[in-house]
Amino acid sequence: MAKRPSRTALAGLVTSNLIIAAPLLAAPPEPLPADRLDWQPWGADRPADAVCRGRYVMPDYRLAPPPEGQVTSEADSGEYGAEGETRLSGQVVLRRGDTQLEAPRVNLPASRDRVLAEGPVALRDQNLLVRGDAAEFSLESDAASIDTAHYVAHEQRLRGDAVRLARLEDGRYRLREASFTTCEPGSELWRLVGNDILLDREQGFGTAKHARLEVGHVPVFYWPWVRFPLDERRQTGFLWPTLGATGSGLDYSQPFYWNIAPDQDATLTPRWISDRGLLLGGEYRYLFPSDAGTIEGAYIADDKRAGDEASNGSRLANGDERWYLDFRHAGRFDERTDYRLRYGAASDGAYFDDFGRDFAEQDTDHLSRLARLDYRGDVWRLQAKAQGYERLDDPLKEGDKPFYRLPSLDARARWSQDNGFYEEWASNLTYFWRDVHTDDDGWYDFKDGRRQISEREAANGTRLRLDPAVGWRFDQSWGYLEPRVELAHRSYDLDYDNRETTPGRSDTPSLTVPVTSVDGGLVFERDLSLGGGDFRQTLEPRLNYAYVPAEDQTDFPDFDTGERNFSWNQLWSPDRFSGGDRVGDLNRISYGVESRLLEDESGRERLSLGLGQALYFDDRTIDMRGNPDKLPEDEDSYEYYAATRDRSPLVTRLNWRLSDEWRTRWQWLYDDHRSRTESASWDLQYRADAGHVLNLGYRWQLQGFDVSEDDFEDRLGYNREEFDVSGAYRVGPQVDLIGRFVYDNTNDRSLEQMAGVQWNDCCYGLQLVWREWVDDEGTANTIEDDTTDRGFFLRFVFKGLGGIGGDAASYFDGAVPGYRSTAFGAR
Repeated sequence: MAKRPSRTALAGLVTSNLIIAAPLLAAPPEPLPADRLDWQPWGADRPADAVCRGRYVMPDYRLAPPPEGQVTSEADSGEYGAEGETRLSGQVVLRRGDTQLEAPRVNLPASRDRVLAEGPVALRDQNLLVRGDAAEFSLESDAASIDTAHYVAHEQRLRGDAVRLARLEDGRYRLREASFTTCEPGSELWRLVGNDILLDREQGFGTAKHARLEVGHVPVFYWPWVRFPLDERRQTGFLWPTLGATGSGLDYSQPFYWNIAPDQDATLTPRWISDRGLLLGGEYRYLFPSDAGTIEGAYIADDKRAGDEASNGSRLANGDERWYLDFRHAGRFDERTDYRLRYGAASDGAYFDDFGRDFAEQDTDHLSRLARLDYRGDVWRLQAKAQGYERLDDPLKEGDKPFYRLPSLDARARWSQDNGFYEEWASNLTYFWRDVHTDDDGWYDFKDGRRQISEREAANGTRLRLDPAVGWRFDQSWGYLEPRVELAHRSYDLDYDNRETTPGRSDTPSLTVPVTSVDGGLVFERDLSLGGGDFRQTLEPRLNYAYVPAEDQTDFPDFDTGERNFSWNQLWSPDRFSGGDRVGDLNRISYGVESRLLEDESGRERLSLGLGQALYFDDRTIDMRGNPDKLPEDEDSYEYYAATRDRSPLVTRLNWRLSDEWRTRWQWLYDDHRSRTESASWDLQYRADAGHVLNLGYRWQLQGFDVSEDDFEDRLGYNREEFDVSGAYRVGPQVDLIGRFVYDNTNDRSLEQMAGVQWNDCCYGLQLVWREWVDDEGTANTIEDDTTDRGFFLRFVFKGLGGIGGDAASYFDGAVPGYRSTAFGAR
């Protein structure tokens, strides 16, 4: 895996020093005070999540609506001129349709085709107010013009000022030497100023020529022409650029959004990286009535630093072309039948390490490939798929290449009778294939050494899996009993492709093994009063017996299988392996008891406490090697101990909702024979309605306990003890403080540190995050090759205009469980 450079992702404003003088001469009038702009401060009715100090409220019309095409008026006095004109004065009000004009003096020429008003005037339309010094209003169309105008669009929460505002006949508004902002009256945090601004409320966008963005009256950005949204509808145009910096150069991206159709859009993003070259990225999205999908990718023709940043053993060289593609599609043929398509590919395994996918550097360790068809009937569920993925490591070990399923056919069904009997059918036929390059003994060169692919991972071939089952379920409120017999059949047709295998190893191994289990339990209940509340407490003893004979599986491959770590759920399951290539032997009885506390009114579970253990009557001889006559060679290893112990660790599980805000989860696996803890996890969460979240977590795991990784380098080579603290504090509707700290107590180091703030103001939003984290470079058994990455992220959103930088909300939500990021909406 390539070693990532420490990088600072600064998504910020670009201040231009090349702005010519003429555009800067646009000088809108000074804004009016809030009480002249229909602004009403919040009172006792202020919503709890309001981020503005008030809201725009349009008053009722002063005149009733006139008949269509006519004008009604109201005035203190009026007179007729010698040439037929009419002059109204005093509190003059005219209304035509939804348009109302208020002024102290109004003149109507003899032609009665327009109105001339002397200020101060107020022109009202649906959720729109325009005030000015003088106005001309057409009585034959919607055209109007106002000098020294001040406007408010109530629903869009925008306001501005213009030397002249004209309402065109088509309903659009043209403003000369004007400003535009969504900040509340009295705030000058930001505004867009332009010589010529056109607002199209019907289409939901505006355009401006020779426009400049002012932050606190300081010009920080200039556009010869810019298009911006007036509401939440998507609009074609340039998005805010992203400016970044690494240790060796600048990183600049300029996205362009294309609103192709109501159900289609695209984003094109040229990206210039000073020490690498020009990279072109893009994303196309579509949403049809029965289908939806996304195509995204990026391409750089000449990466000047590809080789310099490559890991040891990589084939990357300076000047290489690099790219990635990810296509996702989902659709349905009818209510019962749907399908999915996915195809991802990259030029090399280090692409996302070098170019990233998001700030959080979430694991992009593979790109999926899938074609799947699903049918869901009343009895049968059928599935056909071709599936695989490209693993992204550079260099990539031959043994880490994934198997493709080409194809995989699955059929499942269940029949139930009224007397409690049921029958199940489960079947799967899959052809597994992967392309590996080794010599006849399975050896290949990797970095500075030689590695070998084991025989059980060397074959391609077909696997048939049949798991029919019959059972009977007796279920009453006071208890249940379920005996069940499943027949596990596995058969293969394998191809080792000239690989030298152990003499006598079969190419067509198979087995048929019965899987027998009996599960039963009792439920005792009693009413209980605690803390003034009424509850029901249960006591639920449970007994489970499972028997699976040991059958030789040494000739079986390893296509998709892994051993499961022991847990509470494993007490009650006869399956020791995930996947389909191993049927683990088992002869054990599990016993346990669980007590639950239920709220009497709602039935909601407040507490669940369980304690259980398993007794083994035989050793577990089947492991990934599949030999029923051979235990692990190292008798001092945890693997040997786990296979031969006569009883499992004691498993204690606690789920407790202490209150509406506090909850905790705990699982403890304790070896009462050797008096040691094998695994422990504890989580405490506080989550308040106000938005505050606190998470405290603890993890302990004994070395060797995790058997899910078959590769030695991916297994933890030491006892793991970790502390995880994360939280978010909502200072108010405007401010969230977010943080996380993960500490590796075994090795006395931090694994992750994160601190961030979200500020959601009336007219802008801000996300600021710093993060540092450790990458184990794919070798969990050692820390010597671990690397530390760090990043700094800034996003600034001008509400109603757009935002700078990518959204970190999804990272916040994942890093702090229970937290929901604040949406940057104005209220």
